[in-house]
Amino acid sequence: MTDSTLTPRPSQLDKAAFVAAYGEIYEHSPWVAELAWERGLDPRHDTPAGLAEAMGRILAEADPERQLAVIRAHPDLAGKAALAGTLTDDSTREQAGAGLDQCSPEELAHFERLNGAYKAKFGFPFVMAVKGSDRFAILDAFEARLENTPEQERHTAIEQINRIALFRLQARLAG
Repeated sequence: MTDSTLTPRPSQLDKAAFVAAYGEIYEHSPWVAELAWERGLDPRHDTPAGLAEAMGRILAEADPERQLAVIRAHPDLAGKAALAGTLTDDSTREQAGAGLDQCSPEELAHFERLNGAYKAKFGFPFVMAVKGSDRFAILDAFEARLENTPEQERHTAIEQINRIALFRLQARLAG
């Protein structure tokens, strides 16, 4: 995919319009978009990659408590919110794209057990940029990441959230 310019150009928007357009790129965390705008945007930020880099830097540089709040804003993969149909539109598309809406009852039970074990160990939900993955790869990643330390896992979750943001910005361009 080429890294074409987002329309309207993020660097040309006022704060309210920018936050309205990009405030939900980070799940229920419009403050990321607000701070990105406040730091200043220029034509380098008018592409999905450029804007994702600027917004990702905001999250990466945030204090651990703010990072944890963003991580905790994410739903469980194949969890109760997905089953109840209460995910954001972006999360619904992402989970369905990875086949999580097609899990067998046994697979759903496996996800439920892993979600519980992960939250018990880390205090936040497992976050993974699932685009290009399937439920089997996600389950493998889940089990592997349960071996991480809390600090390693917080950093991994932030990296995954920034990948999700890039994918969401690319999807908006394609849409």
